Amino acid sequence: MTVRETSETDAPGVSTAPPTSECGGAARVLHGAAPSLVWLAVRLVGLLVLQWLSAVNGERLRGRLVLWDGQWLLNIAGNGYDRVSPSLVDAFGRRTPETPLAFFPGYPLLVGLTRFVTGTGLVTAGLLVSLVAGLVLAHGLTRLGSLVPGGSRRAGLLLTALVAAAPMGVVWSMTYSEGLFCACAVWALVALLRRDWVLAGWCTALAGVVRPTAAALLAAVGLAALVAVLRRRDAWRPWAAALLAPIGLLGYLWFVASRTGSPLGWFALQRRGWNSKFDGGAATLRFTADVLATGRSVLEVGTVVVLAGSILLLLLCVRRGMPWPLWLYAAGVIIMDLGANGLMNSKARLLLPAFTLLVPVAVTLSRRRPTHALALVAAVTLASAWFGGYALTAWHYAI
Repeated sequence: MTVRETSETDAPGVSTAPPTSECGGAARVLHGAAPSLVWLAVRLVGLLVLQWLSAVNGERLRGRLVLWDGQWLLNIAGNGYDRVSPSLVDAFGRRTPETPLAFFPGYPLLVGLTRFVTGTGLVTAGLLVSLVAGLVLAHGLTRLGSLVPGGSRRAGLLLTALVAAAPMGVVWSMTYSEGLFCACAVWALVALLRRDWVLAGWCTALAGVVRPTAAALLAAVGLAALVAVLRRRDAWRPWAAALLAPIGLLGYLWFVASRTGSPLGWFALQRRGWNSKFDGGAATLRFTADVLATGRSVLEVGTVVVLAGSILLLLLCVRRGMPWPLWLYAAGVIIMDLGANGLMNSKARLLLPAFTLLVPVAVTLSRRRPTHALALVAAVTLASAWFGGYALTAWHYAI
């Protein structure tokens, strides 16, 4: 695993060192805030387009940001697992006392805490958590882009913009848990590249109580720790990462098992409530063939394009020599997404945690003329804004 602790240049003759005291305090603040500003600018475009599409379709912006899974997560945050509103049901219109346990507790717990501390309403607290999580993710992405081989701060900022403008990037601004999960995941990977094993273990553990996608992160961190142990590197620290990393994911699965009376209780809930199970990709292949044959909707065609693009980007990551824990993590996310049955319309959203797929693209763009890179980012931002807005307004099913 190749590790870059620092990056000297964005491009020949362009320094990436923080501004000196001669530049003044304002320049230093701007330098430090750059990841946040990039993230906020891209997401603002997305929200403006969503506002326009909401108005055209007779919807309210605020209501669009708390749809579907967001309702479940906010209800759990406000009422706990045992008092979720009976109006919330699974994909088949059914509900049992165990159904809410299908949703991991990390995001609802943080929303509930934010509501208590700030005194705001539940929706405002949820949107605030998503906003802050996005900013933490942005700074992690910028750091990640400077650590990879050939990377730089410019590459990191471009990576931040590209991830903010992912095809289903609208979810970053919703009361969904992807932003919080990815914030934990990116800092786990940053810590991994810096061989800060304890931090990597804790971030992975936190990710494990937010989303089941933590299994992919756990595989990457666990295997990297095993390699370090076999090579006798960093003394006891890789062992600490290996012990800490699974605490969150395994802990919640054990909790659901104790509540349902089955060691595979969480998986059973997913299968019964959302027809979600691992079938090796058979359902995804059928969906892809059907969509390509009929072209039923913009969203479904777009989803197939995103799925195909993720595989091509993974191959590019391997070919470009990206550190193997990063592409292994992305591969795990892809396998979990494409290999599972369930709601096909959610496939593009479920690929959001595979943000490391965009690292080679960001590094390549960082070596191009700034005007060319900015033009591409602007085009991607607008396309993402429209696609996400369409998914929440003109498309009438869950994403």
